[in-house]
Amino acid sequence: MTTSDADASPVRHNRFHAPWWLRGGHAQTLWAGLLRSGPDVRLAAEVLELPDGDTLHLAWGPPAAGPVVIILHGLGGCARSPYVLGLLHELGRYGMQGVVMQFRGAGAHLNRHPRFFHAGEIGDLEATVHHVRSALPGRRLGVVGFSMGGIIALNWLGHYGRSAAADAAITVSTPLQLGPCADYLASGFRRVYDRHLVRGLRQLVHRKQAQQPLPLPLGALKRARSLRQFDEYVTGPVHGFAGADDYYQRCSPYQRLSAIRVPTRILHALDDPFIPASTLPSPGQLPPSVSLEWSAEGGHVGFITGQHPGRPRYWLDETLPAMLRDTLATEASPIPACSVA
Repeated sequence: MTTSDADASPVRHNRFHAPWWLRGGHAQTLWAGLLRSGPDVRLAAEVLELPDGDTLHLAWGPPAAGPVVIILHGLGGCARSPYVLGLLHELGRYGMQGVVMQFRGAGAHLNRHPRFFHAGEIGDLEATVHHVRSALPGRRLGVVGFSMGGIIALNWLGHYGRSAAADAAITVSTPLQLGPCADYLASGFRRVYDRHLVRGLRQLVHRKQAQQPLPLPLGALKRARSLRQFDEYVTGPVHGFAGADDYYQRCSPYQRLSAIRVPTRILHALDDPFIPASTLPSPGQLPPSVSLEWSAEGGHVGFITGQHPGRPRYWLDETLPAMLRDTLATEASPIPACSVA
């Protein structure tokens, strides 16, 4: 295969390489989740009123004149997650306007209705996109989704097809088939992540129930010891699904990839402890607008590099704005060099 053939393939290597001192999916994932601290980014909060009477909380990065990028955080994340702050900081250096859509109930602010977020809630992203386009008319617009945020982004892109009001999208470490990924997470050492996620979700539910009762069967939260059990006993009943299997079947983005028409990149590490490689699409399952860009290492929302131990460089922070720049052509001021941590 020639270089040009490789570049044209919808499945290709993304050129990330883990450093010698932080090899393997668990090391990459745990460093990103436990040891990383985000840069100091000043955020401007906004409450977005939704058509159903509920609210979303948006967090705007520093003002910039270039394209606008909507960021969707991961499960258990918020606008203050280190990887979100890192991307916001670098977008500003590239002259791009970043804005974070916090999921219903995520972060420090509770939403009004007796519900929270789930993987199939594309209406909130649709409302956010239209709000941002109204606030900043004439701007090119990109969407970046991490993990759960990537699921929502892909579901939105696939549902709306040519009508999706974005010019480019990137997803990072995104489970495409929810059922197999939930089962994979519940096995081996990966149960550490499973339990951590469930603890955060249980805290979210306790906060909501202190505000207003949720439509949950008696004892549902106590029975939720894994992510699959949480979706069976909590996510499903609260959001109108028959249970975990129904939720996973209806909300897995894998089935909607072929309908995506916005230029979209799916970034994935083969050693991601949340996502088995068997759930990834083959080249024939991707439309011309979608590429799957993989690396052997990188973990889950990790992708940490750097030659010197303890002095990491965050490859996603450096690379995502450059990818967006290539698609969201702009006449903004010259782009400065990427920072090196």
